[in-house]
Amino acid sequence: MEPVLYTFRRCPYAMRARLALYQAGIRYEHREVELKAKPEAMLRVSPKGTVPVLIRTDGTVIDESYPIMLWALQHADPDHWLEVDMNLANALIRTNDTEFKPWLDRYKYPVRFTEQAIVEARDMGVKFIEQLERRITDNSGLGLADRRWTLVDAAIFPFVRQFAGVDRQWFDSSPYQQTGLWLRSWEQSSLFEVIMKKHRVWQEETVPAG
Repeated sequence: MEPVLYTFRRCPYAMRARLALYQAGIRYEHREVELKAKPEAMLRVSPKGTVPVLIRTDGTVIDESYPIMLWALQHADPDHWLEVDMNLANALIRTNDTEFKPWLDRYKYPVRFTEQAIVEARDMGVKFIEQLERRITDNSGLGLADRRWTLVDAAIFPFVRQFAGVDRQWFDSSPYQQTGLWLRSWEQSSLFEVIMKKHRVWQEETVPAG
């Protein structure tokens, strides 16, 4: 019996959970969901209805991406992603999730906001990108917390990818060249290629009446 992961391919939270699970070599049943039609089986174990949701083999549920990452890497950590200053890791990931992500959403979904609000959202998001740029530069262009990839890079990369993807031409010509190189190294990695493979939407089996 394998753990079950409810996930959505393009969700950055689900991406980082899949990155850690794959990195740890944990096999799991992949259940791709359609967020507009969430399966009842997922809602029964996690009523808040967000992905990722991991059901472990003992039946316990983890329905937050960062705890899934920690659980996976505590199981196996071949490239020592957890060997990092965890105070720094937690601080950067918290800033990403609570400060950068709301501005990213406002920047990414322009139909909901005025042009002025979109520019403001990008400018506010850039403050975090500037912080990442300094950290990557200090680490010789290799990582956010060390001169290699760690838990921090895997947790933040999917969100930077979304931010850059809103206007890739602008991002690529921006002053944040080290961040751009770091982003491309993740995008071109075999790790990212594996976790972004397409899956059919999972269909819950129904028991015939009678």
